[in-house]
Amino acid sequence: MGSHCESLALLTDLYEITMAYGYWKAGVADHEGAFNLFFRRNPFGGGYTVACGLEQAIDYLNNFGFTREDVDYLARLKGNDGRALFESGFLEYLAAMKLSLDVDAIAEGTVVFPQEPLLRTQGPIAQCQLLETPLLNMINFQSLIATKAARICQAAQGDPVMEFGLRRAQGIDGGISASRAAYIGGCAGTSNVLAGKIHDIPVMGTHAHSWVMLFDSELEAFQAYADAMPNNCVLLVDTYNTLDGVRNAIAIGDRLRARGQRMAGIRLDSGDLAYLSIEARRMLDAAGFDDVFIVASNELDENIITSLKLQGAKIGVWGVGTRLATAHDDPALGGVYKLAAVRAPGRPWQYRIKLSEQLAKITNPGIQNVRRFRDESLFIADMIYDAQQPPGGECLIIDPMDATRRRKIPADTASEDLLAPVWRGGRQVYSCPEIRAIRERAQRQLAGLHPSIKRIVNPHTYPVGLESRFHALKTELILSARKM
Repeated sequence: MGSHCESLALLTDLYEITMAYGYWKAGVADHEGAFNLFFRRNPFGGGYTVACGLEQAIDYLNNFGFTREDVDYLARLKGNDGRALFESGFLEYLAAMKLSLDVDAIAEGTVVFPQEPLLRTQGPIAQCQLLETPLLNMINFQSLIATKAARICQAAQGDPVMEFGLRRAQGIDGGISASRAAYIGGCAGTSNVLAGKIHDIPVMGTHAHSWVMLFDSELEAFQAYADAMPNNCVLLVDTYNTLDGVRNAIAIGDRLRARGQRMAGIRLDSGDLAYLSIEARRMLDAAGFDDVFIVASNELDENIITSLKLQGAKIGVWGVGTRLATAHDDPALGGVYKLAAVRAPGRPWQYRIKLSEQLAKITNPGIQNVRRFRDESLFIADMIYDAQQPPGGECLIIDPMDATRRRKIPADTASEDLLAPVWRGGRQVYSCPEIRAIRERAQRQLAGLHPSIKRIVNPHTYPVGLESRFHALKTELILSARKM
């Protein structure tokens, strides 16, 4: 987190700081607020999203603080009258700020759905406000990439997927965060060596066309690479003529085998991947190399992989770069962070709601949690409820987008609440799992979804509803707000 500068407190939008200043000027900076972080639609036209990025968010919270250099910079900002934008007293308030809020969140690797709070902050409203942009930045992007990776790995049907999008990723942190999220989403490893070091992700790779082009012949290039890397020999065969490249790789494989070593694989990076992989597989098998895998790359995503599978392609490992690391076809999750309750010192919570002409943009009020119900093998529905009034016994959930869509949940249905304490009073109370445990959780969570919800195209909608009393409260608040 600290690789860009010593402090990341200014990793925010200016309006977060101007609002904090306004709270301070109005004397309400220490009034409590409750904010919910959620999104309104699943990305990629899919049926689910994989929550990711919480560990980085916790790291940010642990290191939050305005340095003297930060407040000196803010002191130099001017308003449209040429005067200082912020009073010196406010800047000293920022310099002395220590986070004292509470944070609850859904564990990384959990499948989540629109309208559900992935994270909730509760505490001094100025502090909660200052966290909006950085929390969204970290959780939006990593959840997006983890979801894309899960879709790609699903299309690969159990074949290993290598992520190697660093060179096309959105900057340094975009590349590192994408590699982490892609591994959590199901990728077997990454080409990104720094991400491998930082996050303990398996690193993988072959060689580029430039290696082959350096030598006078492809066979000579393959031989030199096999001599240099006999224990990691995957040969890129499409620099000149792909099937001739396969023949040259077989010749190198024979030489390695004679020395008691083995060629691990070949890589196809262009052309008709279905036809070429089928022909390459035939040639390798005929030469006794049925254990040599075929890697394919070249602008792959879940749709192209699905098509290649349907064509009978003989590809055993998939290398996915640009369209994974950049979430090429849907490059933003669109998560938001909305105020849902306020409380003056010594007073009860007052719930807040934002209205809109668009139904999907009307917020859910209050301090929310999510309860997931399941049968013996699958998740069956999620319920968003008021954490101040936890439901018990039989539940009725109501679709927030269509109040006529309702579902009863029997009292004895197995369930778990998804938001758990992360921070209490400004102190971390949550132990972040190792990345492999998060990845395994994502796999278990995906296995808990009905196959129709995981369809790449036109998935079934997973049932998510508001608990009936919570729905009635929301309706009451909407009617009251419309009279204002």
